[in-house]
Amino acid sequence: MAISGTAYDPKLFQFLVAEQDDYGTINPNSSGSPDNAYVALDVDSIGSPTLGINQTLDVRSGSRVLLDSNFFQDNIASVKEISVSGTATTEGLDLLLSHFTLDTSAPYDIASNVATSSYGVGTTNQTDNQILSIIMKSAASNSDLAFKDCFLTSLTLNGDANTEGGRIKFSATFQTGTKSASGVLTASTTTADTAITANDYFMSAFDADDRIIAGVANAVVSSFSLTVDNPVDFSGIVSTGYEQATRSGEINATASFSVLYDNNFLDMFERFNTTQVAGSSTGQTLMAHQASLADGTFGFDMPRSVITNVSFNEGASMMLDIEVKAVGNGSNKFLGISC
Repeated sequence: MAISGTAYDPKLFQFLVAEQDDYGTINPNSSGSPDNAYVALDVDSIGSPTLGINQTLDVRSGSRVLLDSNFFQDNIASVKEISVSGTATTEGLDLLLSHFTLDTSAPYDIASNVATSSYGVGTTNQTDNQILSIIMKSAASNSDLAFKDCFLTSLTLNGDANTEGGRIKFSATFQTGTKSASGVLTASTTTADTAITANDYFMSAFDADDRIIAGVANAVVSSFSLTVDNPVDFSGIVSTGYEQATRSGEINATASFSVLYDNNFLDMFERFNTTQVAGSSTGQTLMAHQASLADGTFGFDMPRSVITNVSFNEGASMMLDIEVKAVGNGSNKFLGISC
């Protein structure tokens, strides 16, 4: 085989996500039916999937080297993981949050009493964005990587006043326990139905009165990071991979902040040390442009949260690094995010 003389610019690769109607059937390209819109996420880089291939590479008795007869590889019982990061835009964040929370409109809420939910062979006609299809679109023809039956399992939203003007960024991790019939390489010609737009979000939109950390308002925030984990458990096995995917395990929501050590936050060490009582937390953590989250603006709300760490951060001015964790009361909202 001769040198091909071709090369591809990484910036011409795309990351496309779409709602999937039926478990086991990838959302088709624009010419297929049913056709849910493929949304292009504004990613910093395309990244690489972790395919989770099962391999046996052990040297067996009778030989000092691995023999070809002893090598084993299987891609059925494997969890594939796709991680990506970039800029949070309206269309992409709407899709991800609707899927992640199973809420149909912004603000997207997770209730304190959220139940488990299961999907698998025979799950059809999904209407609430429970399952996703992902296309890692190559710059080369007929070389896209396609993944069906995907679930967003971890989402981080963050901003830094000193980076990109405080523009809100994201990082996301998806998992699937299903293998494609012909592997992950596809000859499809999938295109983005919804292109990347300039609908960005910025920290500067947060109102001073609505920058609240564990009940303390008017925080001067230099940076923040919100991470939400909503795990999926894969079980059973059929010829196409794991038979069932279940949203189960702890939904964990944590946030970290770098804030100015000013008169409003002088007692944070004392609050952390003495005033928190397990099971009776009432400290709200809110980052928003108004007291109630609203569609069309970015913000998040932990109605009840506990401080999990406080530390000094020495810069030109003394700062505090504060970490909090959302807690529920068994019935009301656990976490809300708007965009």
